[in-house]
Amino acid sequence: MNALTALRSALRALAANALRSVLTMLGIIIGVAAVIAMIAVGQGATQRVQEQMKGLGSNIMLVLPGGVSQAGVRLGAQTRQRLTEEDAQAIALEIPEVQVAAPTSRTTGQLVWGNTNWGSTIIGVNNDFLEARDWPLQSGRMFDAAELAGSAKVAWVGATVVRELLGDQDAVDQVIRVRGIPITVIGVLSPKGQNSMGQDQDDVVMIPIGTLRNRIWGGDATSRLKRVGAISVKVRDGQDMKEVESSIQDLLRQRFKVQAGADDPFTVRNLTEILQAQEESSRVMTLLLAAVAGISLVIGGIGIMNIMLVSVTERTREIGLRMAVGARGRDILAQFLIEAVTLSLIGGAIGVLLGALTTWAVGAFAGWDVSLSWASVVLAVGFSGLVGVFFGYYPAQRAAKMLPIQALRYE
Repeated sequence: MNALTALRSALRALAANALRSVLTMLGIIIGVAAVIAMIAVGQGATQRVQEQMKGLGSNIMLVLPGGVSQAGVRLGAQTRQRLTEEDAQAIALEIPEVQVAAPTSRTTGQLVWGNTNWGSTIIGVNNDFLEARDWPLQSGRMFDAAELAGSAKVAWVGATVVRELLGDQDAVDQVIRVRGIPITVIGVLSPKGQNSMGQDQDDVVMIPIGTLRNRIWGGDATSRLKRVGAISVKVRDGQDMKEVESSIQDLLRQRFKVQAGADDPFTVRNLTEILQAQEESSRVMTLLLAAVAGISLVIGGIGIMNIMLVSVTERTREIGLRMAVGARGRDILAQFLIEAVTLSLIGGAIGVLLGALTTWAVGAFAGWDVSLSWASVVLAVGFSGLVGVFFGYYPAQRAAKMLPIQALRYE
């Protein structure tokens, strides 16, 4: 008996007991659908973290001011403003593994253009900041040396600011008022999207850090000391982030003359490492969810084996008759094995459709990031086929080993 004949026989046998076949396939259907949906949700979460990592930039560290204590009260992180532009320069020059170290300070304020206004984040930066964050300009130009040194009234604007403030106008060369100060837009930043905290990174105006100190803040004592709110450090590719982090800490402790055993007046955060940990957590959760869903496939396989054993018992006389007219044991084995695999694969195909529908529903109604891949479909269907082979083999072998005379006498 060839494979096509065995397949037709299997389909006829399944159709003869349609309700029982459908109930048998339920375990496979639910298992395949669950595997596909769980992997899609997990991959969506992983991709979102990867997008956040791309938006942040690669090999990024953030140096922040530490906290202060007053009368025994600890005021929290970033309350001790001791970082300066010179600290950023020292990090870039004295640590060979560092590609750039960009000082930044930020505030918020109202932006005005014509009859429209928009509240946004104002960041004081230099050209190194864009390199550190892998954040190119979509249009326009960089700050030149004279603009950085002379606190020039120029700015880059994010995509959200352009949309909300300028609309369809070409932003370059437009003059906007930032906290009442006229500033010329010389560049538009490429869209970045949301960060890991859900904040819109494109809702920003970037001006030279000297312009922020001397024109927005008014050139107070803090400005004269060139204090900064943070330093964004980009490490060269292939370098050990932990070692660079330790080098930065040692350098700043020397510059701040911190005594041995004393707390650091600053904090170094390895942002890439944090997001990588989130990505790894997402992958582990995906594997766990897929493993739990895979249990349904195994349970479905046990159901297939039970039903096939019942089918062998019910069709004992048929088996004896086939053998009596010349069917070999391997023909009987192939017949029942193909029947089990067909049952499993049909359940797998229905499970794929149900899984795809579930994935779509989760993305559409729950608002979760999902990513349905062909790899997960092939994995789920392939595993369901293997379940059919594994759990269908014993009943098929049992049928193949029957003696014709005993099978024909079976009542």
